[in-house]
Amino acid sequence: MRLFISTLARFVVLVLVVLAVVPVVEAADRDKLLSEPGVYGTFAAFSLDADWGKQDLPIRIAQLTVLKGVVEQHREKLAIDVYLLRGLSDHADLLFRIHATELRETQQFLLDLQSSLFGKHLTTTAIMHGMTKKLNYVPGFPDQVKADLKIVSEPGLKPYAIVIPIRKSADWWGLDQDKRAAMMQEHTEASAPYIKTVKRKLYHSSGLDDLDFITYFETSKLEDFHSLILALEKVKEFPYNRRFGHPTLIGTVKSLDEIIEILAQ
Repeated sequence: MRLFISTLARFVVLVLVVLAVVPVVEAADRDKLLSEPGVYGTFAAFSLDADWGKQDLPIRIAQLTVLKGVVEQHREKLAIDVYLLRGLSDHADLLFRIHATELRETQQFLLDLQSSLFGKHLTTTAIMHGMTKKLNYVPGFPDQVKADLKIVSEPGLKPYAIVIPIRKSADWWGLDQDKRAAMMQEHTEASAPYIKTVKRKLYHSSGLDDLDFITYFETSKLEDFHSLILALEKVKEFPYNRRFGHPTLIGTVKSLDEIIEILAQ
């Protein structure tokens, strides 16, 4: 009984501390951060240590409350998405996708996360940085290809998220612009049949990471995503990939509250 009262007291104190120190802030313009060029995108994957599951439930809940406080504290300047990788990936348990106009704001969020009571149980498995840019090759594509790219994806929830980092070979960058553009047109035409069911977003990483690109996908039809990758493996551009995946991260899109509920179990 004494142990239970002590544990409960610690839980109450921690929750009160979180409520006291986390201000109510106005959220950043999420639509703008997710749609405009010149925005930094960071993918940070973490594994939970073995001690996490050994803690009493009130302690885990208190630490998850701290997690929520850290995220909410930084929403004023960042768009933060969270994904559950546990059960689908052996690389990590959680993935954060963070969009910011300044990369140092992402750095501060990750520092606060890792130094928090919840963060003490996190082991970093991957951090990848990129930025959004205007389309390089599309302006020179035929009108029909441009029209295909404007097809709206199917409405409804797309519960699966996949992240694939890519590094091109030196031979790729040695090609002239016209040759690269022709191959990227073939790449685009091969992916067009899957635009409705597989959403994608590209991040440019050269100079920001040991990568050239980070590709992010959302879908409700993993079979279509599988077919998309098979189709892309057949185009002339694909052999110029020096790295494709390693790691490939796959998980489910979750709200922060859903993540907290799952990890509290």
